[in-house]
Amino acid sequence: MNGPFVKKPLGRLLAEASESEKGLKRTLSANNLIALGIGAIIGAGLFSLTGLAAANNAGPAVTISFVVGAIGCAFAGLCYAEFASMIPIAGSAYTYSYATMGELVAWIIGWDLVLEYALGAATVSISWSQYLVKFLHNFGLHLPPQLTCSPFESVTMADGSVVSGILNLPAVAIVVALSLILIRGTKESAFMNGLLVILKVAVVLVFIAVGWGHINPANYNPYIPENTGVFGHFGVSGILRGAAVVFFAFIGFDAVSTAAQEAKNPQKDMPRGILGSLMICTVLYVLFAHVMTGLANYTEFKDSAAPVAIAIAKTPYEWLQQGIIVAILAGYTSVILVMLMGQSRVFYSMSLDGLLPKTFSNIHPKFRTPYKSNILFLFFVSLFSAFVPVHVVGEMVSIGTLFAFALVCIGVIVMRKSQPDAVRPFKTPLVPLVPILGILICIGLMASLPWDTWLRLAIWMGLGFIIYFTYGKKHSKLRNDK
Repeated sequence: MNGPFVKKPLGRLLAEASESEKGLKRTLSANNLIALGIGAIIGAGLFSLTGLAAANNAGPAVTISFVVGAIGCAFAGLCYAEFASMIPIAGSAYTYSYATMGELVAWIIGWDLVLEYALGAATVSISWSQYLVKFLHNFGLHLPPQLTCSPFESVTMADGSVVSGILNLPAVAIVVALSLILIRGTKESAFMNGLLVILKVAVVLVFIAVGWGHINPANYNPYIPENTGVFGHFGVSGILRGAAVVFFAFIGFDAVSTAAQEAKNPQKDMPRGILGSLMICTVLYVLFAHVMTGLANYTEFKDSAAPVAIAIAKTPYEWLQQGIIVAILAGYTSVILVMLMGQSRVFYSMSLDGLLPKTFSNIHPKFRTPYKSNILFLFFVSLFSAFVPVHVVGEMVSIGTLFAFALVCIGVIVMRKSQPDAVRPFKTPLVPLVPILGILICIGLMASLPWDTWLRLAIWMGLGFIIYFTYGKKHSKLRNDK
């Protein structure tokens, strides 16, 4: 079959993975991969979504929402682990789709992942900038709003005057700095990410330990607030809606699979990295949410961008607020780092297959990284960070992620039927039940997103189809080899 659904043979993928001396350098251990996953998972979700889900959906039962979200995420994670151990090559869901559902589906998911990582990295960098401004403000250092806001944003000064932004310089600075670190080398990036993970996990543990002794049991009554008559607004439906909100706080493990070609022992390390990071973060999320909703009543978190600060104010240790901001900055930094890394690796894989220009799969002669992909996204993400204001773009990131999860779950079922005898160092249990449950959860969450999110996805995909049929289809190495 030589049409748009031509599949990449598993043997060819494994051959590409074995040529590590010609491609990406294998430097990551299982611990590096777990840290990579924690770095992507613990970030905006823990420090902001927890409060929003508690205040608007689940109340103190947001802890149950985290468990439900983790279970749903685990179904996709088990499918990812099987593919990552079978096909230890860069590209994540893009590569898996190429092997199971053909080139066109692979292009769709690859193009989708590019958007997911780009929007995610840019959005987090803008939030990082806002927290940096707050951190410096507490020390009496005031950055001019013209250089910390986009042209579409304005700030009311103390004297009542309104100042419009020019560009968000701190957001650009963090994107440029982390892109240069990624160009320098994956090992160096992993080392830096490891330090950031240690820092923010330490602060999270301190918050849990310090806050536990000041929990007010009255804040847990009622643990599941009565539903207001609107679906998703407390009650059981509120827990489920809360799970949909906090589900996106778990999506970082997807980025672990993009680094499969740089793992020292991918057959064993990838499942450990994916499932290990998911398990650790679930425990931290539940404990963190339990303490936060115990320190302050869930109603106090409504419309708050910093719910953790509200909770800390209920303890004698308000000095911890500054420490929490440091943890948030560290958390956001590692999230941006992992997103930029995952983005460039997907682009690298698509270029290597001929679907994008060859220049994007060129490896740096010294650092052995796809530096041209890193440079491209340095400029692309920086432009978004500098000139676009923060709005609710989480839905756009989420729909892409859920789409990827669903395709990976489908891919496991397809591969089990088409290649039942293939070597699987890690096998997803209870197939097809686990993949089907993963598909149903992902589709259900996608269906809950607003129509304009689907419209933006359709526009982006339309652009992708134009590029595929005018360039990718003609230059596909798989097609030309047939």
